[in-house]
Amino acid sequence: MAAGNHSTVTEFLLAGLIEKQELQLPLFLFFLGVHVFTALANLGMITLIGLSSHLHTPMYYFLSSLSFTDLCCSTVITPKMLVNFVTEKNSISYLECMTQLYLFAFFIISEGSMLAVMAYDRYVAICNLLLYNVTMSYQVCSWLVVEVYMMGFIGATAHTFCMLKVVFCKAEIINHYFCDLFPLLELSCSSTYINKVVILCFSTFNILASILTILASYVSIIASILLICSTVGRSKAFSTCSSHISAVTIFYGSAAFMYLQPSSVSSLNQGKVLYHYFYFIFYYYILYHYCANAEFADLQPEELGCQSCSK
Repeated sequence: MAAGNHSTVTEFLLAGLIEKQELQLPLFLFFLGVHVFTALANLGMITLIGLSSHLHTPMYYFLSSLSFTDLCCSTVITPKMLVNFVTEKNSISYLECMTQLYLFAFFIISEGSMLAVMAYDRYVAICNLLLYNVTMSYQVCSWLVVEVYMMGFIGATAHTFCMLKVVFCKAEIINHYFCDLFPLLELSCSSTYINKVVILCFSTFNILASILTILASYVSIIASILLICSTVGRSKAFSTCSSHISAVTIFYGSAAFMYLQPSSVSSLNQGKVLYHYFYFIFYYYILYHYCANAEFADLQPEELGCQSCSK
């Protein structure tokens, strides 16, 4: 390895998703189907939104950005995992591992931030509908998306830079199916204090910033919905918000289940499978329900009635 990387290894071995040989082929077919389905769903969503002029609204602009981010995140991890199902030696070079770590961190941080932006968009749509087109102009939406990806860029750069300083001289087997932060740190024989501090600081900031934005948005949204006199307006508002709330719950819930599990091997393997399962459900759910709630784009001020839209 180059001296600048301060590493004694040139490649790692990935433990994979599961060790039982008889399950390799069924899991390969299952996750291949999941990957193809989510890839086609995301591409279809992006294409549909791009070609349908009535979907050129902030809500669907953010949804297409989320679909793009999900497609990229899945592409970073899944192809290598599928290859490992059908090869005997599940190896990955040091450079490939660091690249995968960087891209995964970039897209996963961006996804969490995008969910917060979508919550803010729902807040403006329900609580300030008359000023919605002005508040959520194309320029504002573009800047919000740029800020989301800047959050991902800064976080991924910090994590990867610190990882490049780690000396790997223990067993080279990563107990995971891709290069993730904590499994890599377990292989270190140098101090990982700085890495853990960076992970704590960035994770705390990203999670708190996103969750507080989402909570603040929905406190205001619920207060406004309770003031709506129109049954139709109240129903539409609850409908479009319920799908987003469920998506946020599944996204953060599955991530918490993955990273807050006990450190035993058996629980980690269960976490790997369940994380992929919940990850698939999350995107299927959000794509389907945002399509089903396209009617919200046609919501009129009079449907929101009473105090919430009379100001």
